[in-house]
Amino acid sequence: MSTEQHLKQHFIGGQWVDSIGGKEHQVINPATEEAASTVIMGTAADVDAAVAAARKAFTSFSQTSREERLALMGRIVEEFKKRGADLAKSMAAEMGAPVSFAGTAQVGAAIGGFLGTIEALKNFTFTEKMGPNTVVYEPIGVVGMITPWNWPLNQIALKVAPALAGGNTMVLKPSEECPGNAVIFAEILEAAGVPAGVFNLVQGDGPTVGNAISAHKDVEMVSFTGSTRAGILVAKAAADTVKRVHQELGGKSPNIVLPDAKLEDVLPATASGVLVNTGQSCIAPTRILVQKDRKAEAVGIIKAMFDGTQVGDPMQEGAHIGPVVNKAQFDKIQELIQSAIDEGATLETGGTGLPSNVNRGYYIKPTVFSGVTPDMRIAKEETFGPVATVMDYDTLEDAITVANDTEYGLSAVITGDPAKAADVAPRLRAGMVAINSWGPAPGAPFGGYKQSGNGREGGLFGLKDFMEIKAISGLPA
Repeated sequence: MSTEQHLKQHFIGGQWVDSIGGKEHQVINPATEEAASTVIMGTAADVDAAVAAARKAFTSFSQTSREERLALMGRIVEEFKKRGADLAKSMAAEMGAPVSFAGTAQVGAAIGGFLGTIEALKNFTFTEKMGPNTVVYEPIGVVGMITPWNWPLNQIALKVAPALAGGNTMVLKPSEECPGNAVIFAEILEAAGVPAGVFNLVQGDGPTVGNAISAHKDVEMVSFTGSTRAGILVAKAAADTVKRVHQELGGKSPNIVLPDAKLEDVLPATASGVLVNTGQSCIAPTRILVQKDRKAEAVGIIKAMFDGTQVGDPMQEGAHIGPVVNKAQFDKIQELIQSAIDEGATLETGGTGLPSNVNRGYYIKPTVFSGVTPDMRIAKEETFGPVATVMDYDTLEDAITVANDTEYGLSAVITGDPAKAADVAPRLRAGMVAINSWGPAPGAPFGGYKQSGNGREGGLFGLKDFMEIKAISGLPA
């Protein structure tokens, strides 16, 4: 069967199966506003079947050796490489990431997630002696996974890889906005020989399938990536069964530009994080904090970057950015841009409405505001589009206070001399701090403080989060 046919099925117990009562859902291409694909939205009965398959497979898969899991994950990486072009086209059509970017950054990040977990597993200490106790890391059980549309494949990989490495079995619900890459991912795992029932895929929405996974009595852990609002609902649904809840949620990352930073040398690399993936990254450093005497210089550099960024067809190769994922996101971003204008921010470039070179699609003008103050909506709410907000500060102490003045704590950026940044980084209430870069280095534990979630993904810490800890005392010496 083709991927298109598999979109209308679920992958349960090693087989592509029809839904139990599911209905069709059209996935809209955000560049054309026309149907890109059709998926069958699953039901609670589909989740029950998937969890039963995962529960059955856990008995044997949990007992596999490190070497068996490493070999399996190595085969997955090889199969991944064969499907890069298919994955890129699917993401371009369904969520608008241009094929050049999707085929490199989006696919590359997912493969990197597997490679990082493979390295962590190679040297992982499953048994540690701690005084009179032996501490053992063991599989948790059946893991439910709910993933978003913005970095869809990467977020799937950062859950599936450590779950496999830890000896768990799993049920995945990808975003209904971008389901095609998950189908191809399931085909990759099938081709790599993942045992039947270890990985299961159920398409669907949050209120039905996501809730059924979160509340299921036979799911021992739920790992969710998405908005803080939805993450709260997942945690509430999971509470009755006291399962582990693992969350990577929203962000409103600051970018503290140090007073003596060489702006032309270092600012482009950090400000670019607001443009990458059309701004649809939870760690996008949208709040750019600049010492007031350097404001004009900084705004000039950022404005030139944004003015030089083209928008265009995601199915075309190139360095342009695509549309945002759907009309709801487009309308939200338009509203936030207008709110900044209404609240007195200075519009340096961009603004509301479509870019001049397109007449349809959910494209956003690359937009820069200066004169933004902490009380403005655009300084507080996650924008998730290519919109940079420049905020003035008097002293570095003021900048640190404003940077931490958010309900989120996922990531923070510091632009300037790394030696001086070293004094600032420990004072930022964020799970990740990047200096002269907008994203963490490979292998870093990915996750945040406060309402940005609980737990970490990637590498050693991501693997540990998908393991249970057992203490054994009284063993013979």
